Amino acid sequence: MRAAERLYATRGLAGVSIRQIGEAAGQRNNSAVQYHFAGRDALIEAVLAEHAAAIERHRLAMMTALGDPARMSPRDRLRCAVLPRVEHQIELGTPSWYARFLAQIAVEPALREHAVRTHLETPSLRRLYDAMRAERAVPREGGGREPRDDGGRGPCDDGGATARREAMTRQLVVHMCAELETDLAAGRAAGRVGPDDAAAAWRRLGDDLVTGLLGLVAALDAADPGGGPG
Repeated sequence: MRAAERLYATRGLAGVSIRQIGEAAGQRNNSAVQYHFAGRDALIEAVLAEHAAAIERHRLAMMTALGDPARMSPRDRLRCAVLPRVEHQIELGTPSWYARFLAQIAVEPALREHAVRTHLETPSLRRLYDAMRAERAVPREGGGREPRDDGGRGPCDDGGATARREAMTRQLVVHMCAELETDLAAGRAAGRVGPDDAAAAWRRLGDDLVTGLLGLVAALDAADPGGGPG
């Protein structure tokens, strides 16, 4: 799987054949990859699932320490959403290929929805997003605010406003991580980046993403306080 991840990350999905993956993995049998994974999409899904499980472990530990997402501050919710991904990248070391691999999948029409469901909408993230939705409210008659009700489909129907925020969050995290991974790989190859430098760079990016996303959400809420269609 590591050979597939590296090749897809550096060459793109269209630029890699199953045969090339087998050769990069040291397989003499050209059918070995298809034997184990039944084709390209199954192989990609296995890579996604492996990373998703590792990130989920980090996130669950963080959420256990911080408590119920409904009682967390907005910053802590975003920290739980973003920082486990950063810690996983640090664990992978440098060079790594996962961030660039995921960026390729995120823009591939045939695989994007699977990536969102399997990797980016894990149970822990859904709890965080549900808590974010629950805070978005509609005005009550006579003053005050009350949670929106979407007929049982979820805790808050805000005209798609929360879904748009989730999509923006995903895209920013996915592509900024890919950018940093590319830069760190180049720096390591040139002898400019060591393990401590890479870890510090990932943690700076995590902090910047949390701060930036807080500002983005605040700006969107100010522009669309009712959360209606827009």
